[in-house]
Amino acid sequence: MLTPAKHLKELLATEKPVIGLMATDHVWPLLVEVCQKSGLDYLVVDSEHGDFSDELVSQICQIGRLANFPVLVRTISCEPTVIRRTMDLGPCGILLPCVESAAQLDMVQEAALMPPRGRRRPGGKGNYWQKNFQYETWKTEFEEHLIVIPQIESQLGVDNVDSIAAHPLVTALGLGPYDLSADLGCCWNPEREEFQKALDCVKAAADAVGKKVWAGTDVSALQAKGYTFLWIGTATSVLASALTQIVQEVRDPEKNSSTHMETPPPA
Repeated sequence: MLTPAKHLKELLATEKPVIGLMATDHVWPLLVEVCQKSGLDYLVVDSEHGDFSDELVSQICQIGRLANFPVLVRTISCEPTVIRRTMDLGPCGILLPCVESAAQLDMVQEAALMPPRGRRRPGGKGNYWQKNFQYETWKTEFEEHLIVIPQIESQLGVDNVDSIAAHPLVTALGLGPYDLSADLGCCWNPEREEFQKALDCVKAAADAVGKKVWAGTDVSALQAKGYTFLWIGTATSVLASALTQIVQEVRDPEKNSSTHMETPPPA
């Protein structure tokens, strides 16, 4: 059963902060346990920008499955063959880049769900979630708990955000602020009015259907604006920031420095 995803969805149904990490530049098997022991709620393996092999991603998903810890994968695209391959690697959810219409989500559903609701042909390590392969088991123990987060990263996505948010496959909306700012012509000037208006539009669409918005990385500022589904940065940026702070404190113990390296915005 997709228990980690079920628990994550239950947490998202509350107003508690849900906090995770993205692995873009570097991911390794022990990272799952590090995330779990540190109190994080989920890990996203970024296959869109990361240069990870299918074997490594599958291994990370397997460890998440055995540890009962949610591991999601950001796919390269929404193309059916990409979705099918990603599902076979065994994540408990997918983060979809640059979704611009509900029609794209219909295609994702075709690739991710079993007939008659979709056309998935399951295989690989993803099958190990199942106790048997009866359709009712797929539907009630896997598909109903699958986490799907479409990222809004363009003006067209903002224009169609109401229908995207309302799609039954969608667990939460995701922000891709850097790419969105580029598409809006204000890359990277997040204080621009048109950018802030787009973010407000995305959050309003999610709020209207009772869903959360996945956002990062300035957690304090996002919490102040009512966001609770958060990610705190990439594994490498968090590590670099922590090391920088430790080095500064050792070299100048009298100085109360809270300086951190700037974390790049999500793509």
